[in-house]
Amino acid sequence: MQLNVWTASSYMRMFPGTLPQKPVRFTIDAARNEPFSFQTGIRLGEGERTDVRIEAEAPSGMHVRVRRIGYVPVLHHNPPVLKSSLDRDGKGCIPGYVPDPLFDEQTILLPPEETHAFRIDVDPAGVKPGCYSVRVTALPKKGRAVTRSVRVRIHDVVLEKRRDFNITHWFYADALIDWYRTDLFDRRFWRICRAYMRDAAGHGQDTIYVPVFTPPLDGVKRPTQLLHVQRSADDVFRFQWKDVQKYIRTARKCGITHFEWCHPFTQWGAENAIRVYEGQGRGERLLWKPSTGAVSKTYRAFLSRYLSRLRRFLEDEHITETSFFHVSDEPHSRKHLRNYKKARALVRDIAPWMKVMDALSDIEFARQGLTDMPVAGIRTALQFIKEGISCWCYYCCGPRGEYLNRLMDTPLAKIAMHGFLLYRWPFKGFLHWGYNYWYESQTRNLIDPYTVQDGKAWYKGWAYGDPFVVYPGTEGPVDSVRWEVFAESMNDYRLLQTCGTARNDHLLAHIRSFSSFPKTEQWRRNARRALFGRLT
Repeated sequence: MQLNVWTASSYMRMFPGTLPQKPVRFTIDAARNEPFSFQTGIRLGEGERTDVRIEAEAPSGMHVRVRRIGYVPVLHHNPPVLKSSLDRDGKGCIPGYVPDPLFDEQTILLPPEETHAFRIDVDPAGVKPGCYSVRVTALPKKGRAVTRSVRVRIHDVVLEKRRDFNITHWFYADALIDWYRTDLFDRRFWRICRAYMRDAAGHGQDTIYVPVFTPPLDGVKRPTQLLHVQRSADDVFRFQWKDVQKYIRTARKCGITHFEWCHPFTQWGAENAIRVYEGQGRGERLLWKPSTGAVSKTYRAFLSRYLSRLRRFLEDEHITETSFFHVSDEPHSRKHLRNYKKARALVRDIAPWMKVMDALSDIEFARQGLTDMPVAGIRTALQFIKEGISCWCYYCCGPRGEYLNRLMDTPLAKIAMHGFLLYRWPFKGFLHWGYNYWYESQTRNLIDPYTVQDGKAWYKGWAYGDPFVVYPGTEGPVDSVRWEVFAESMNDYRLLQTCGTARNDHLLAHIRSFSSFPKTEQWRRNARRALFGRLT
């Protein structure tokens, strides 16, 4: 029996058809408080299948975690399909199986002539600076054990906490309720919610969406309303904040520091009031018709009451300065501009203390001062920067091709460039809509994320890998390869900040736009070493 075992960086995908790699010695550079990773590929030659166990051994003081990289079926490439391997991964393998979910398993029943891989994560927090070796051993049930090693250089550098740059991925409580079949916000919901909140914070996210009302995003969702609302008479409302408070305090205990409050007007145009339910949504009794206008007398009365109580709640929880507010998601036409103006004027009139931010690409909204902090799509974000408009940035479904993204066929080395690109310009934050959107596009129909990654909507423009970065596990999240690479990239952001790197530093000169930037693992490795060299 021939068992091939090799180590590789975390920034290349191993597909079932990937052939055995020749042993290549490489060194990983990391700060004293910076987790690092690599992967081990295994492949049998001809013969019988066999159980193989992967064990990793690191110097005393380092914590090691081994996870099996699972495969999921991907039916198509995401268009546009470019020739360059720097912008498209999986050529000849898609349609087919793509490595993405990470399972806490160290053993696999390995078939012949099929490649599988394990991800090795190492936390070096307990060791002194210096050079070390991490050993990985493949133990087949039959045959000899095979050991490989990876060199690691721990620099005498402690990365500072990221500052002045927030990250949010929209967190869908409705998906947790539906997938895990909780009874709305019952005890099991809070246990599961904590696991996902810890995961988000552990991957660099510091801001979380608060479903004080059912988020008016991507269709009519199942009621997920933290705020208990009682209507005692016409235009008289009473609120119970118990679950809102629990959500905020749970998030803070999990490492979340900032809070993004529910959009008060409908998506793509700010035309209507959002759906607010009697109580918390049981029975789906709406307080007004879905067609109720955004600036109607009925809704204005409700918002006046709600926003005044929200301000008091924020002050009581001491989170006023760490909260973000919206008007309406992704306005993008002349009609939307008119509606948005009216909605923004209403909010400004009844809650002048609220500063708002929204995802949009049309710079005219910012030029007219309609949003205090635009969240610009990366296709147009540099135009905002050029005009001196302070902003966040985001992508959603697109742009693709040469642009930065983290889809199922985006090369991992390209995903790993998020930290450098987001640092290159003075953005205030990054937003993405898909932490755990496990639904068929704009419906309440759950999909199986292990077999569907496009919300069943590739045909109408959704991308494989866009709706979510975590998979549902038994009692918590199963991380994806893409999610881990994104998290590691944000340590690059911390490294750049720790160095005090100027945004026009010559090291970043080749980063020209969100489509024109270095896309090789070697460039990033060299840049990191250069930065460590400045600090040691």
